[in-house]
Amino acid sequence: MPTMSLTRVVLTSGRSLDLAELRLSSTYGAMPEGYPCKPVNDMAINALLRSAEKADPALPVHLVPPPREYPDQYAGGFGPVEVLPSVACVGSFRSTALSRAHDPILYRSALTIVWFQPTPRMPYGCDAEAALRDVDWEGLARDYEL
Repeated sequence: MPTMSLTRVVLTSGRSLDLAELRLSSTYGAMPEGYPCKPVNDMAINALLRSAEKADPALPVHLVPPPREYPDQYAGGFGPVEVLPSVACVGSFRSTALSRAHDPILYRSALTIVWFQPTPRMPYGCDAEAALRDVDWEGLARDYEL
């Protein structure tokens, strides 16, 4: 039975990825007291990476470095205000096998990707975030046997 995907994303390299699972969350939905700043953002990013690694320890996890904005506001005790895009995304992607030595029927490649985007929309085709489409699949993903 073929694997059903939520959507397909096309990387700038031309490789097609099937999105098998997607978790969206508000970047600042669980923010502790204070304001968005580098220490808070780094903690949030690390928590996302740890949860992605725990969800499927066999898969490699990659963070697409998020854009960080510095609005002209008062800097508090933790440094200047630093804002990430409002939606945190964790996606499990699959594609054809990386190694030509692997049987294309029996093997696929996989990678969990963490990225941030401004809206809660599902990535699709060539219309996904540019940084997501630039992921080095060949260097980061891992082959597995079905």
